[in-house]
Amino acid sequence: MLPTIRAPFRRFLAFDVRTGILLLVVFGIVRVALVLQANLTGSYQLVSFVFVAMAVLPWVVLTREGRRKIGIVRPSRWRWILPAALAGGITMLAVYAAATAFWGRTVANPFAYIAGTYTNVPDSPSDADRLTYFLIYAVIAMLFSPIGEELLYRGLAHESLASRLGNRGAALVDAGAFAATHLAHFGIVYIAGVWTFLPLPALLWVVAMFLSSLVFYVFRVLTGSILGAIVAHAAFNLAMTYVIFYSVLA
Repeated sequence: MLPTIRAPFRRFLAFDVRTGILLLVVFGIVRVALVLQANLTGSYQLVSFVFVAMAVLPWVVLTREGRRKIGIVRPSRWRWILPAALAGGITMLAVYAAATAFWGRTVANPFAYIAGTYTNVPDSPSDADRLTYFLIYAVIAMLFSPIGEELLYRGLAHESLASRLGNRGAALVDAGAFAATHLAHFGIVYIAGVWTFLPLPALLWVVAMFLSSLVFYVFRVLTGSILGAIVAHAAFNLAMTYVIFYSVLA
């Protein structure tokens, strides 16, 4: 059997539950801390480094065989790539519709709150400026978190957990970890200089992130590649960016 972990890291890492939990906890704590700090400062540059680290990690610690194991391969079923994109976008629109039905465009709506963190976007941009900001934010949203998060959650951490829990168990655990970290983006909110926890909106948000995570995993399985999960996640983020700029901030 070909080695999956590069020699310098075999003493510390393996495709086992301990490694899977370690990755989820370490990246989760660092990300939550940086996002909460960014909510105070309005600067999210450091958060992007977490996603870059997630994306680079497989190339640093895994051999070619290890990267194949976590799904870094050409899709074996390309016909599922377009459905992956459609499913990601539709999932986001369903979450937006539910949040808006309950809380309108108040800060209890996760998309309204997240829109409020875009501190460098003018309150009433012109149509041309709106398009420019949308394109900038869309490109960032479709690259950093989908690639980094999918390589970690549906890739390296998932395969590590699956060694003991099986694919279904691993999918549930990494989806739970994925959802929990998103409380830093919404649920634990910073409004008017005060930290607040919004129980019911947070519950909707966490459940939505959990279910979205499972959707991403389904398309990793259907496409036979981590690319399916990345495409679904990128489409979710693209749709989210669109509704923020053309609905919430309209």
